[in-house]
Amino acid sequence: SNFFFIIVLKTTNLTGLAVAKAPHKSLRAVYSRILTILQLMPNTAAYRVHTEKLVNERLELIDKTSDVSELEKKIDCGQIEEVIAQAKNEYELAKNMLKWKPWEPLVGDAPVAQWKWPL
Repeated sequence: SNFFFIIVLKTTNLTGLAVAKAPHKSLRAVYSRILTILQLMPNTAAYRVHTEKLVNERLELIDKTSDVSELEKKIDCGQIEEVIAQAKNEYELAKNMLKWKPWEPLVGDAPVAQWKWPL
């Protein structure tokens, strides 16, 4: 007969970070919200281009990988709870980028030696 062993993670061992009950669902939801915000940016905005690529790659991994520990290995950014926290931070950044509009021209000229290092 077939026996299935389910390992239940009781703690992340990371202070303040609770175990995710439905990590695939949580990540899919946050990544979908990020994509919605990105759609409001110009197609050529560097932030949109690179973030969209990363988010779509992650969504593909989520769809193809049902095992959480395997998904953690494929994403390679820590425990899945950390990945969820990172995704939430990215969502907040995306909202700010939409406000800041870094794709628009500078209001004034940049200082002459702004990018010269060392001074």
